[in-house]
Amino acid sequence: MKNKILSLLGLALKSGNLVSGDDTTLKELKKNKIKLVVIAQDASDNTKKLFIDKSRFRNVEYALFATKEELGKSIGKSSRAVIGIKDKNFANKIKELIGGEAFVKDKSL
Repeated sequence: MKNKILSLLGLALKSGNLVSGDDTTLKELKKNKIKLVVIAQDASDNTKKLFIDKSRFRNVEYALFATKEELGKSIGKSSRAVIGIKDKNFANKIKELIGGEAFVKDKSL
């Protein structure tokens, strides 16, 4: 299942529906272009807090999934702590596949 999700991330990148890295993802999140934020499970506590807080504030769903190395490798880049999905359909499919505890649906704000 994990490999299928990582493959979907690669497809999202090729179709132009994925941004990666802290700065780029944060910039696109502020423009309300991100539908799902994927945060590496081994990202620093500061990074996790930043993106969880920003996602909640913007009412964007997020998931804690995979390692930085796995996320980077899935999109053909060096390790990435954060990935932003811009397409609603990719976001929905990834949320469906991740499911369980890794996926956090927080619409409290």
